[in-house]
Amino acid sequence: MTSNNGSPTCTTQLSAVSPYLGSRVFTLRFTSTTRGARLARRLVAVRLDEWGVPYGTGAHDTVVLVAAELTANAVRHGHVPGRDFHLSLRVTDGPPPVARIEVSDTRAERVPPRPGQLTGPGPELADGGRGLLLVDGLAERWGWCPRLGAPGKTVWAECALT
Repeated sequence: MTSNNGSPTCTTQLSAVSPYLGSRVFTLRFTSTTRGARLARRLVAVRLDEWGVPYGTGAHDTVVLVAAELTANAVRHGHVPGRDFHLSLRVTDGPPPVARIEVSDTRAERVPPRPGQLTGPGPELADGGRGLLLVDGLAERWGWCPRLGAPGKTVWAECALT
C-alpha cells in the first residue's frame, strides 16, 4: 500500500530480521505517554550507535530528533486511551545510507498535513506546533499513510546518514 502523497511503500509490518541485505531493523511498541516517547527516543539513539552511527554526529542527532518529534506527535495527537504506538527504525547501507523512522498510532481521523502544505505556527502556537516543521527541515523526505492491518496512521521520515 502506498500513501496518498506519492510516498514509497509504507512498511509498518517489519520483523526483527530484515529480508534486505545491508539493512538493520528495530521495531517496538510503546505506551502512548510522554514516558513512552522518551524511551523510544533513547532506544533509537542507542540502536543507531550500536549500528555504527555514533553519538554526537550530525546524522545521529538528526535521526534522534526526527524520531523524538514523530513519537511526541503520536502521543500528543494520535493518543487513544489504552492503545500504544509503534516505532520502526530501519537503517540501510545505501548508497546513500538512509535511516527510515516510522511511527504508527491508532487515531485515523487526526492526520498531519501533506509535505509541502506546512505553514509556520501562528502566535497561538508560540510554545509548540513546530514538530513537523522540524521534520520537514531535517528529513530528506517524509509523509504519512493509513496504518496497515489496524486503525490509525503511520507517519514516516527518511534521513540521510552522510
